[in-house]
Amino acid sequence: MAYWLMKSEPDELSIEALARQDGARWDGVRNYQARNFVRAMNVGDTFFFYHSSCPQPGIAGIARITASAYPDPTALDPESHYFDTKASAEKNPWSAVDVAHVRTFSQVLGLGLLKQQAALEELPLVQKGSRLSVMPVTEAQWAAIMALAG
Repeated sequence: MAYWLMKSEPDELSIEALARQDGARWDGVRNYQARNFVRAMNVGDTFFFYHSSCPQPGIAGIARITASAYPDPTALDPESHYFDTKASAEKNPWSAVDVAHVRTFSQVLGLGLLKQQAALEELPLVQKGSRLSVMPVTEAQWAAIMALAG
């Protein structure tokens, strides 16, 4: 089992919204490195659900992968914000996974707090210039974040 961190804007999909659903499709990843991480995910992998582009960015909870990568249908939907004019049914470069809620933290672990943790200094999230929306998390980083979450 691998660990990940995935970012979502709460107005698009929040941890609270995911908790109310049986599951959701995680789509719209449009960076090749992040897409490759999505393709590396396996059913049962868990990830930190990070709220981004909001007043209080940070880790809001945990979710798990329920279906491994498949072609992202939003790339083919002209009505979608994630539509890709170069994608086709035969050649869709983008991938999605299905996810389900595991746990909502009692409070969001803010980016400032995460940056203060020596155990997380190698986590791409806290490194200057890193804007990936999907990234791997080591077992040690996972444990450090779980300790913060209580």
